[in-house]
Amino acid sequence: MANAGLQLLGFLLAALGWLGSLASTAMPKWKISSYAGDNIVTAQAIYEGLWMSCVYQSTGQMQCKAFDSLLGLSSTLQATRALMVIGIVLGLIAIFVATIGMKCMKCMEDDEVQKMRMAIFGGVIFLVSGLAELVATAWYGNKIAREFYDPMTPVNARYEFGQALFIGWAGASLCLLGGALLCCSCPKKTTSYPTPRPYPKTAPSSGKDYV
Repeated sequence: MANAGLQLLGFLLAALGWLGSLASTAMPKWKISSYAGDNIVTAQAIYEGLWMSCVYQSTGQMQCKAFDSLLGLSSTLQATRALMVIGIVLGLIAIFVATIGMKCMKCMEDDEVQKMRMAIFGGVIFLVSGLAELVATAWYGNKIAREFYDPMTPVNARYEFGQALFIGWAGASLCLLGGALLCCSCPKKTTSYPTPRPYPKTAPSSGKDYV
């Protein structure tokens, strides 16, 4: 049978990763304005996320504006949005499915094998969710890095990785790790050994002794 502690650890890690991915998607700090090179203007900082862009003034005020047009966005941003939303939805489904298969829950106690299969299925969904989020964050991060090192990009228009991007990487990694631990709860097949053959009984002695 599966180790209940390992199963619970995998579920908690995956759920924590899902929360991190949810927070990362909502945060506006996917990329922040860079001050590398000759760009030493620090009166304001520009943040951009998946849904809005914000300007943070040195006085402590922040103004945010949501992106008005969906079709006017870059293909990278649209794909990142889609992958993150898909990952979050799959993660929510995985939480419900894996909860049913947890050994500490009372659901489906009559069928232990089916209960464990539900936990494994939830782990597989967590793996797909984490993979979608990892692809989204890596794709977006690669775009930031390419634009930063592009000599055609003006210095005052370069961006660096924001906090939300690091949280997204951590959340995707936790989803993958937790899903892998849940998949380790696969029931082991019982090994069938051949039925041992009985030893033949020895014939009783005749009781006559010869000198």
